[in-house]
Amino acid sequence: MAITAAQVKELREMTGAGMMDCKKALTATEGDMDKAVEFLREKGLATAQKKASRVAAEGLCKTVVAEDAKSAVVVEVNAETDFVAKNEKFQSYVADVAAQALTTTAADIDAFLAETWALNNEQTVKEALAAQIAVIGENMNIRRFAQVKEENGFVASYTHMGGKIGVLVDVETDVVNDAVKEMAKNVAMQIAALKPQYTNSSEVSADYIAHEKEILLAQIMNDPKESQKPEKVIQGMITGRINKELKEICLLDQVYVKAEDGKQTVAKYVEQVAKENGANVAIKGFVRFETGEGIEKKEEDFAAEVAKQMGN
Repeated sequence: MAITAAQVKELREMTGAGMMDCKKALTATEGDMDKAVEFLREKGLATAQKKASRVAAEGLCKTVVAEDAKSAVVVEVNAETDFVAKNEKFQSYVADVAAQALTTTAADIDAFLAETWALNNEQTVKEALAAQIAVIGENMNIRRFAQVKEENGFVASYTHMGGKIGVLVDVETDVVNDAVKEMAKNVAMQIAALKPQYTNSSEVSADYIAHEKEILLAQIMNDPKESQKPEKVIQGMITGRINKELKEICLLDQVYVKAEDGKQTVAKYVEQVAKENGANVAIKGFVRFETGEGIEKKEEDFAAEVAKQMGN
């Protein structure tokens, strides 16, 4: 099959690999984007971890924490342009959506959209959204929400870049004071900045580890020098690389960004604050939303559009 320039461009943006390497990968995998990413990783040519999320939609992530801090919610509402995302009416509407999502019993977004809108019991959430679209004049979408509850502690929240990123952190603790709250906020900021995928390594599935080992083995076998090493050495190299990767994707194993020595992990930082305050503290989980994450915005080819309209 013929590989298009657009496919090559997309794969290059996703992996950071060279243009010709991307074309070879797509040709070898008959245009299958996911397999092409794997192909490049096996050859050691992809800089991306797996398939990169393309953040290409506008909107806002909003967090709301209950008065007792035992529960919180983060929502994402999308709009077409950044101009609307900064609009006061849009921001006020998103705040209303978040306030309702904080106490909703809906299990998913479809159920949430079907429930009665808190500010007008004659409308559903979906109907109220349609009314806002008419007022604001842009297509909008309540994309997702996530609630976090913690009876034995509190939920901390943080928003970054004016709502581009929203974070909730589940903190189990028997002491709630300013120092522990500051620690929780610092951890939330870490999550916003370093984008961990898991809280700790115990959450990482055996399938994920096995798959990563396959990729690393293929990379080693494709290297003339490394492939000649004894099996025991190769396995040791794979284990070392897996452990390094886990330290990057697991929150508690990450190096704490504010660490003075540049070595202290997030787990050690939490431990230090707990000890200083005579507390038992555990970071049980987190939620991180980034506006437009994984949504691919349609790319307009203006030159082609003009040519089409002129009948060329």
